[in-house]
Amino acid sequence: MDKTITTALLIVISVIMAVMLFNIAYPAIVEGGNAITDMADRAEDQMQTQVNIIHAAAELDASNNWVDTNSSSTFDLFMWVKNVGSTRITALERLDVFLWTDNYFQHIPYGSSSGAPYWTYTFENDDEWVPTATLRITISFLAQLPTERYNIRLTLPNGNSEDTVLGM
Repeated sequence: MDKTITTALLIVISVIMAVMLFNIAYPAIVEGGNAITDMADRAEDQMQTQVNIIHAAAELDASNNWVDTNSSSTFDLFMWVKNVGSTRITALERLDVFLWTDNYFQHIPYGSSSGAPYWTYTFENDDEWVPTATLRITISFLAQLPTERYNIRLTLPNGNSEDTVLGM
């Protein structure tokens, strides 16, 4: 009789321990699966969202003198960027534009309300930034930049970025 009671108690304790282990392990397994799914979604978004900087130029003539080509009274750098990914890029105001040299680094904010320098955009061949559309980004300064080699980086809201070099 003692062996029967002991065996029954061991079976009950084993079932309780199995249920407790399941209740502890199952949420961790589900959370790990969700993390992997989220990471895969972000990777897919980054693969579908790609841009190429086609060209960058400044408002300078052949002698490196400032020529206000768009009559904005600001010294402007222009950058043409093509959407070569497979998805439409939205929230363009959230793009990050960086400009730097060996002795200078600046994050350029969007819109003229932020003061100079600032950047704005226009669509060149579409009404939104869909695949194959080109975006012209204009970076405006109050005065002409010194003659130097400038690096420009455009970073999309999902973290993808593209760099170019502009020599003036």
